[in-house]
Amino acid sequence: MSASLETQTPQLQSIGKPVQHTGQFKRLTRMLFKSKTGTIGFLIVIAVVFMSIFAGAIAPHDPAKTQAAKRLKPPMWMEGGSSVHPLGTDNLGRDVLSRIIYGSQVSLMVGICAVILAGTIGVILGLVSGYYGGWIDSIIMRTVDAFLAIPNILFMLVILAVLGPSLVTLILVLGFTNWVKYARIIRSEVLGVKERDYVKAARTVGASNQRIILTHILPNVISSFIVVSTLSVATTIIAEASLSFLGLGIQPPTVSWGGMLSDGRQYLATSWWVATFPGIAITITVLGIMFLGDWLRDILDPRMKARK
Repeated sequence: MSASLETQTPQLQSIGKPVQHTGQFKRLTRMLFKSKTGTIGFLIVIAVVFMSIFAGAIAPHDPAKTQAAKRLKPPMWMEGGSSVHPLGTDNLGRDVLSRIIYGSQVSLMVGICAVILAGTIGVILGLVSGYYGGWIDSIIMRTVDAFLAIPNILFMLVILAVLGPSLVTLILVLGFTNWVKYARIIRSEVLGVKERDYVKAARTVGASNQRIILTHILPNVISSFIVVSTLSVATTIIAEASLSFLGLGIQPPTVSWGGMLSDGRQYLATSWWVATFPGIAITITVLGIMFLGDWLRDILDPRMKARK
C-alpha cells in the first residue's frame, strides 16, 4: 500500500500546478493583440514604464531648474509659446514636460511597491484564513471588517499627519491600508480550492499543510491576485496623486503628478496647462493600467471565459 502511495505522490504533486506549454507566450501575445483595449493598455503601460526608466535621457530640461524670466510660458502652439518648452512652464519657470516625465517615476514606484506590500500581506492572511478556518479565520476576518469600517482616505490622512509625509511613509501607508481586499478575495478562492479532490488526495498521502498551501492551493488562486493587483496599481496611483495634491504625499523637490496638480490649481483660470497636462498624464496612465487589467481578467478568470 505504501509503495502505491509513493508512486502516486509525484502525480498528486503535479495536480493543481499551472500547465506549462512551449507556445504559451506566443498564445498570450496573439490574444493580447486581438483585444483592442488590451493592446492599447499594454502600449500605454510600456510607454509609461519606458518614460520612467529613461527619464534622464528623454526629459529636455532639469525638472527642478527654476527660471523666473520664463515663468508661466504657454505651450508651443499658443501665442508666446516656444518649442524649447513644448508644454509650457509652471509658476517657477520649470519645464512642464520634463516634470511630467520625471513624475512618472514616483507614480510607478509608489503604485507598484504599495501593491506588492499590500498583496503580500493580503495573500498570506487570505491563504491562512481560508485554509485553516476556525478561530484563525474569525480573527483575520474581524480585522478585515475593522479596516473596512474606516474610510481609507481618512485613515491615510491621519497616519501621514502623525508620521510626516515622505516617499517611504506613503508606500507603507498605502500598502498597510489596502491589503484587506486581497485577503477577502484569496480567502474566498481558497475555500473552494481546498475542497477539490487533488487537495484531499494530497492530505490523504500525508502532505503537510504548508506543502498543500504552496503547491496545490496557491497556484490555483494566483490568477485572481494578478488581476486584482494590476487594477490596484491604477487606484494606488490615484491615491498617491490625491495625497500629494493635499500636501501629505511626495514633498518637493521630488516631482510627482499630484504635486504638480496642487501647484497649478491656483493658475487654472490664467495658465491652465500647469495643472491640465499632469492631470492628463494621470488619466492616460490609469486608463492604460485598467485596460490591461481587464484583459488579464478575461484571460485568467475562467468565469469570463465561460461567458464568451
